[in-house]
Amino acid sequence: QVQLVESGGGLVQAGGSLRLSCAASGSIFNINHMGWYRQAPGKQRELVAIITSGSSTNYADSVKGRFTISRDNAKNTVALQMNSLKPEDTAVYYCNAEVNKYYGGTYYNYWGQGTQVTVSS
Repeated sequence: QVQLVESGGGLVQAGGSLRLSCAASGSIFNINHMGWYRQAPGKQRELVAIITSGSSTNYADSVKGRFTISRDNAKNTVALQMNSLKPEDTAVYYCNAEVNKYYGGTYYNYWGQGTQVTVSS
């Protein structure tokens, strides 16, 4: 099995910063994409940022210039540095990884349990 464990959420004032971290463990041969998604109350889950194994990145327009995603392939970790936070960034943030368990195996998506980020105005 594969587990994704997130940490780093919390309460911060508008304009502040938080850093989210996620560590993948278990039966892992290779991780393709890793990313962060978020879901606010009453809204659908949306992509925040994604990073490939080659460190190419893509961001939601709403976070460009404020958030930075990074990963450590040796440690199977991904991080999200969030600066200049806004109240509209308030959501549960989920880590995601596309993992295969052996050479040539099918890649499957795995999710963390989510971590709450609350930005007060």
